[in-house]
Amino acid sequence: MTQFTRRGAMGAMAAAATLPMLAGPALAQTKLTVGALRFTSHAASFVAFERGYFADEGLEVEFKFFQAAQPMAVAIASGDADYAVTAISGGLISLAEKGAAKVIGGALSEEKGIDGQKILASNAAYEAGMTSPAALDGKSFGITQAGSSFHYMGSKIAAAEGADVTFKPLQKVGAVIGALKSGQIDAWSIVPHIAKPLAGAGAAHIIGNVSDYLPDYQVTTIFTSARNAANERAKTQAFLRAFARGADDFNAALVDKTAGDDAAEDMVKLIHKYVYTDREYEKAKAGIVNGAMRINKNAALNMGSVQDQLGWFQSEGLIKDSITTETLVDTSYVDIM
Repeated sequence: MTQFTRRGAMGAMAAAATLPMLAGPALAQTKLTVGALRFTSHAASFVAFERGYFADEGLEVEFKFFQAAQPMAVAIASGDADYAVTAISGGLISLAEKGAAKVIGGALSEEKGIDGQKILASNAAYEAGMTSPAALDGKSFGITQAGSSFHYMGSKIAAAEGADVTFKPLQKVGAVIGALKSGQIDAWSIVPHIAKPLAGAGAAHIIGNVSDYLPDYQVTTIFTSARNAANERAKTQAFLRAFARGADDFNAALVDKTAGDDAAEDMVKLIHKYVYTDREYEKAKAGIVNGAMRINKNAALNMGSVQDQLGWFQSEGLIKDSITTETLVDTSYVDIM
């Protein structure tokens, strides 16, 4: 395994109806590189790998790890990764507009009744009175890059509260965490497996839920190169079948909790091979469990959320007004919600 660690940024950024879930003929050991982040939200890929679901489809998978969404999009376009799971970013949309990338399915989603992404305040900002998102006006909000999912979430939250915020691009999730802990930024939004341990350790305060502002948000998508989507249908369907099996196992174990306690424990141990690897299992367990958000069944895609995201990018001048969902999404692979 290999680990890789709006406007002015867009130049650099430029440098998926129904998925057949019945087993098809296995491919003959096709090698794939899959882009991922070391987040619980990427668990479907990890489960599919560890439980042999990729291998069942004739896919020999290697993971390539990233620390932000947009570099992953560039890797897909350049051929350094074959498939990836992460949030829609300005870079991904611009690459789709250039005919280099396509969204082919949905993954992580905000869902009513499922504990999702949190809005965090730094200790300094909280002590100064920012105890809810209503107090965001005049504050700074951490993001990885302009046009990232963090930028989208922060902007939508601020708009709903009528707040004027300053976005600070810090490139990597780790850098955003450091800036929040040290008070260099006032606020951030992030998946619960990161948010809750930060709050539990006294390093930040949870002041709201992203789902209150973005219900049914399609947080992450599955995407590939436009060439794979158009010309490698069997391979792409095989990848999606294996991914969906992994998602089913994950949801049953940690989201719906229908698989039993032993299955939940096994799932957490599996994910720990990829998430919080620098921590002992007992210390990592709570954070992993806290990150269990729904991964869409059969990789279905919430097109309403995708359309909302595209509209925001356009309103910010981050992408061309001529870009449509057809530019970004190949709808022939999965169910559209």
